[in-house]
Amino acid sequence: MDLQHISEIERATHRGRGEMLRLGIGLLFIVGVMFYAAMRGTGEGGMILVMAAMVGGYMAMNIGANDVANNVGPAVGSKALSLAGALVIAAVFEAAGALIAGGEVVGTIRNGIINPDLITDSDTFVWIMLAALLAGALWLNIATAVGAPVSTTHSIVGAVLGAGMAAAGPSIVDWETMTGIVASWVISPLLGGLFAAGFLYLVKRSITYQADMAAAARKMVPLLVAFMAWTFGTYLILKGLNRVWTVGFGEAVAYGLVIAVPVFLLTKRAIGARGVLLANTKQSVNRLFTVPLIFAAALLSFAHGSNDVANAVGPLAAIVDVVSNAGVVNKSAPIPTWVMMVGALGIALGLALFGPKVIRTVGSEITELDQMRAYCIAMAATLTVIVASQMGLPVSSTHIAVGGVFGVGFLREYLKSNYDRMVAEIKAHHPEGDLAAIEAFIARFEKASIEEKGEMLRDLKERSKKAEDPAHFSKTERKGLRKVYRRELVKRSQLMRIAAAWVITVPASALMAAILFFTIRGMMLP
Repeated sequence: MDLQHISEIERATHRGRGEMLRLGIGLLFIVGVMFYAAMRGTGEGGMILVMAAMVGGYMAMNIGANDVANNVGPAVGSKALSLAGALVIAAVFEAAGALIAGGEVVGTIRNGIINPDLITDSDTFVWIMLAALLAGALWLNIATAVGAPVSTTHSIVGAVLGAGMAAAGPSIVDWETMTGIVASWVISPLLGGLFAAGFLYLVKRSITYQADMAAAARKMVPLLVAFMAWTFGTYLILKGLNRVWTVGFGEAVAYGLVIAVPVFLLTKRAIGARGVLLANTKQSVNRLFTVPLIFAAALLSFAHGSNDVANAVGPLAAIVDVVSNAGVVNKSAPIPTWVMMVGALGIALGLALFGPKVIRTVGSEITELDQMRAYCIAMAATLTVIVASQMGLPVSSTHIAVGGVFGVGFLREYLKSNYDRMVAEIKAHHPEGDLAAIEAFIARFEKASIEEKGEMLRDLKERSKKAEDPAHFSKTERKGLRKVYRRELVKRSQLMRIAAAWVITVPASALMAAILFFTIRGMMLP
């Protein structure tokens, strides 16, 4: 074998070595959790505790690998953050959110999905929680492997549902709550998409569609950043710090406004100082949103860590509580510090090891993002959660963020298609062969404001006496061209794959949990 063949083999196996290294580090973390848990319990209860701690660590890593992509994916896709920088920021703030504001008590029955009064004994309860934890983690692992961002909450909810039904039948399930969960499949992405598209249209109308983009940016960007600070301040108080600092909605809005005022003044001063250096280009305006997006990624990660750590350690905390209290099942359980550490470190480690795949899916494989579009998605993620929580609507942060990405993409498709139609209309109202006149008119049309574009089109129609299309495109051909262009803006294959993953998340995790419950019960019964 010569050196060339050896080099080819090394290149072919390089990716496999990286995968093995990541798997090895993850396995070392789970083994470490196993040994630590083994020191905290003895006897049969100690064995259950060790099993639950290992599965809890595995679940936490899968949450980090899949769910955190929603917080940093748009920032990475828009080039506001590098992948390495995003991983560091998200890992630090996810862990900080879990440890600082993760709360001291968690409900043992996730979201009230099943009725604990129908569980006959503590052993059955422990088996339900263990099966649910493992099934939720396995489903997240599968989704991450195919690059599909799915809801962690839906995964664990479906798992608790399936294990509960396996233990006590359909009557144990709170079907009204489950109806709300199913409704969130539709509500979350629609609201996220509408809010993101609305913000993007506002940005385009107020900045990028203006003849003097630099002047428009100096006027609007401080307002947009201040509104972002207001929204994020309110969101952080309501959702990120709610376990350690409880305030009402009105107070949270007021505190958010207090944060927004100095942010507005600082942003206006910073943009004013560099005003002469601000070029009249879209790229120059985009750069103004870079720093706000970095803060947004950090704050979203902090809020996510403080809330979704319960998905990883909630069932584990419930098992620890049952083992520590001689088999007594409580509706809520304190979270020991070591359990919270397992969740925080697992989320950070899973993000660093396995997060890039889903981050790339959200950030660059659905539609092309720049900083302005990523800003709109971040705004949609926070505003939708705030509005939905006040209306009592169950929503998923994952579905909102991904829905926002699709909303931005579909708006771009509509605007591009509409612009293409207007250009075709311009050509149709010029004499055939008058290429110079067409190009001159389109050049003026592109630089005009929205209002000026409308006036130009109306004047053109009034002056025109010939409606034949000089390019000789039939209606069917023009429609075909628009379809091709649309597919370049939003990938339909990603839409179908992600939608399919969302729809089957609850049934798939429920089925796996039921199978695992029967397996665990068969292993544990004498």
